[in-house]
Formats: sequence, C-alpha cells, structure tokens
Amino acid sequence: MIKLASEAEATLSSFYEEMRDKGAPRLRAAGWASFSESGVPNRRVESWHYTDLKTAMGRPAPLATASRAALSLPRAHDSLRLVTLDGVFRQDLSNIARLPDGVAVQSLRDALAQGEQHVMSALASADIGAQDPILALNAALMQDGVVIQIAPGAAIDRAIELATLASAEAAQSTYTRALVMLGAGARATVIETLGALSSAPAQDNSALVLRLAPGARLDLVTHFSGGVDQAIRVASLLAHLDAGAMINSFALIEGEGLNRRQIFARLDGEKARAVFNGATLGRGRLHADTTLVVDHAKPCGESREVFRNILDEQSVGVFQGKVIVRPGAQKTDGVMQSKALLLSEQAAMNNKPELEIFADDVQCGHGATCGRLDKDQLFYLTARGLPRREAEALLIEGFANEAMDAIEDEQLKAFLSDRVSAWLSRRISR
Repeated sequence: MIKLASEAEATLSSFYEEMRDKGAPRLRAAGWASFSESGVPNRRVESWHYTDLKTAMGRPAPLATASRAALSLPRAHDSLRLVTLDGVFRQDLSNIARLPDGVAVQSLRDALAQGEQHVMSALASADIGAQDPILALNAALMQDGVVIQIAPGAAIDRAIELATLASAEAAQSTYTRALVMLGAGARATVIETLGALSSAPAQDNSALVLRLAPGARLDLVTHFSGGVDQAIRVASLLAHLDAGAMINSFALIEGEGLNRRQIFARLDGEKARAVFNGATLGRGRLHADTTLVVDHAKPCGESREVFRNILDEQSVGVFQGKVIVRPGAQKTDGVMQSKALLLSEQAAMNNKPELEIFADDVQCGHGATCGRLDKDQLFYLTARGLPRREAEALLIEGFANEAMDAIEDEQLKAFLSDRVSAWLSRRISR
C-alpha cells in the first residue's frame, strides 16, 4: 500500500473500492497494487520529472456517473464513430449498426463481464508500460470503453473513430480503456478523438491498447482538443507488434490545461515497424507532454519518431523519448527527432531523448533542437510584401507539416492541416 497517502490517494482508494468488483477483478487488483507502490507521480518520479501531476491534480474530481444526455456531435470527417461519453460507451451516439464485414465491436463493460481469455490478456498488456503508475491506475479504475476485433486478412476501407468525450457541467474524473485487436494481415485506420464539450475542468485518464498480429497494419491519428486551464488529460497508448506488423501514428495536441500523451510500444516480432509522429500547438498555459518508450525486442525492427512543438504565450512543451534495443535485436534501425519553435519569451520546452542499446549491430540516432523562427527567412518573406504575422504563419505551417509527411490518408491529412491553419489564423488576428 501507499506508505504516505495524500488526500488525493485516499480519494483514489475510495474510487477503487467502488470499482473493484465491476469486472476483471484480477486486472484491477494488479493495477491497484502497482499504483500503490508509488501513488500519484510528482517530479521525483523520473518519467514524470517535467509534469508534476500530483500538484496539478490536487484532490481528484468525483468519479464520473453515467450520462444519457442526447447530443448532436459535430463531424469533421467521414468515419465510423464509436463514442465514450463521460466514461460510458454510448451505442445510441455510435453508428455501430453500420460496421463493415470483419469488424466486431462491444463495450468494455460487456467484454469484462464475458471474460474471454484472449481479450483479458490483451487488456492487461503486462509486458509494456507496467511500471507507469497512472496506467496502472487506469487498469484499476476503468469504467468503460470499446473493444474492437478485426478479423485476419480484413482490409477496412473506412476509418473507425474512437471518440472519448467529456460533457458534464461540473468537474469529474473518467477512466476509460479501449482495445483494438488486428488479426494477421488485417489493415485498418483508427482516429482517436479526445475532447471536451463543456467548460468544466475534467480529469481524464484514458488508455488505448493495440495488439497487431503478424503482418497487420494500423494507421492511427490522435487529436487532443478542447479543455480548459485547470483540465487534466492523460492518454496512454500501448502497442504490441508481432512479426512484420506496422503502426503508423500521428498525434496533434492543442487546447488548454495539462495534456500528457504517453506511448509504450513493444516490437515483439522480426521486421516490425513503428512510426510515432506528432505536433503540438501551444498557447495560453497549455502544458503538453509527450513521453514514449519504443522497445525493440526482436531483430530487423524499424522505428521513426518525428515531433514538432510550436509554443506561444506561456505554454510548456515536454518531449521524453526512449528507444530500447534488447540483446539479440540485431539490425534494428531507429531514428528519433524532436524540434521546438518558441514564439514568445515565456514559452518553454523540455527535451530528453534517450537510447538504451544492448545489441552491437544496430543503426540508431536521436536529435533535439529548440529555437525561434529564422530571422533571415522572415526578412526574405517580409521584404516581398508579406505582413510579419502572415510570414510567421507561413513558416510555422511548414514546420508543423513536416511531422505529417507519413500520413497516407489525404482526407485526414487535410483535416489536420486545417486545424493548424485555424490555430495560426487565431494567432494572426490577435
């Protein structure tokens, strides 16, 4: 148990007492035992050094209760939408009746009640991210979410959107977990939308677990939006790749409050490939933390990470990236790069790239830069008649779009580019 329990941890303990018997008791108990070793992380926890969650959280908001509000949700792209609202999977807001062949969907609650062994094993994902206390807390307190199983060989042409939204008018805590399992040779695109429909300072802890069988491919786009200054959102991604599997992922973080996206990926088969790219658009007092661990466990794996942070006003960016190459994971090819643009004197960026290599025949590298817009480029554009703000926007847009190069879906790329353009337009109009 937690040796020096704070008020926050005492409140979380009462949450666990409420949730412990609501399906998957072993998974919940293991999660709570792991969380209890350290409690809510603060700066003394190395992987949370730049994000003091304990101070930001204070006393946790009350656990969310089921919402049955009728809503009309805006749509930015044509996708099969599956909605988890205020911690509860909402079939009435999801177009679950229109699923293509080869796709099976059920709520997390139903999956936990049925207790199928392969689903429980996948949800646990004990081999990756096991030491993170907030991920362990998610396992202990998970309320609901979505389980998606895609049949071997299925090629799903239409994107599947996992929308995790908060709508309550008062602050509340939500703990959701989604599972996407791709059979051998299957291919799909998933859009993960994390947003808020109200101005309440929600506290959200979500996890997306991915299991990719041999030869499977998943294209994943994650979009953080909304939120207010006191909101807290921690979203964990756990990806397990078998031989020849591939994940191509991009995340766009914007909005307000404290946002942390943490990625735990294990390339557990030969010739597995992972791409984790992202961009942050920071203004106000946004705190945007991207922390990732890519674990190469088998030979001939490849990983690429390209992140761009654009920080204005008093926003703070964090990038912590670690690539691990296990003994025997020869011929690994890994490249990690983080670049930041600081647009104000008050903005700040924290970069911490790491490599842990235990094999001798590998090609791995990392780089991190932090700076301001190039004065020569600005002079060139303004000398040709562009107002300074528009010249800055042109350079910033090009900088952000570098991280989107790997996105193959043109509709999704256009949607993300529009979000960048909208952010820049608001900056120009100030």
